[in-house]
Amino acid sequence: MRGDRRLFRGLDLSLSPGTYVQLTGPNGSGKTSLLRILCRLLEPAEGEIRWEGANIRSLGEDYFTAVTYLGHRPGVKDELSALENLTIANAVNGVEVDTENASGALQTMGLAGRERLPARFLSEGQRRRVALARLLVSNTRLWLLDEVLTSLDKRAVGLVRSLIEEHLNRGGIAIVATHQELELSAGVTKRLELTT
Repeated sequence: MRGDRRLFRGLDLSLSPGTYVQLTGPNGSGKTSLLRILCRLLEPAEGEIRWEGANIRSLGEDYFTAVTYLGHRPGVKDELSALENLTIANAVNGVEVDTENASGALQTMGLAGRERLPARFLSEGQRRRVALARLLVSNTRLWLLDEVLTSLDKRAVGLVRSLIEEHLNRGGIAIVATHQELELSAGVTKRLELTT
């Protein structure tokens, strides 16, 4: 629900390992709300979300440690360096990342030499890459990604595509709200279109 308006109803979706879901729809159709419900930041007005047969409300930490959610805003703190942002964001989610692995992830994301630079000096695309580096150091099975291709150049979009393909090949699941076609060569692709 958004105010008194129901965004969607009757949504029944079952996903197996190695599945990619491209979540599409016009602005205001509920893409972000659905992702936030799936990661338990919002409660559904009705129905339930199940993970491995159990309602996610009953799973607590077991569910949270299986999920990585990246919102449409990078969630990067200006006063912290890229390295600090990455290690702290993961620590909040219960994932310990040492400096060497965090630096390696940032370098893979094209931020070599900028690891210790305060985020306020990074471009929007570089800030997005800091957020995306979480995918390299987390060991979660479900990725919920909201417009993560925004502000990325062609090379970075290709890198994100590769990350998702590797995740699917390892048996992961990715639900990605995006208006851009990723054309993945791995896993099973489904499309879920929300309407207003």
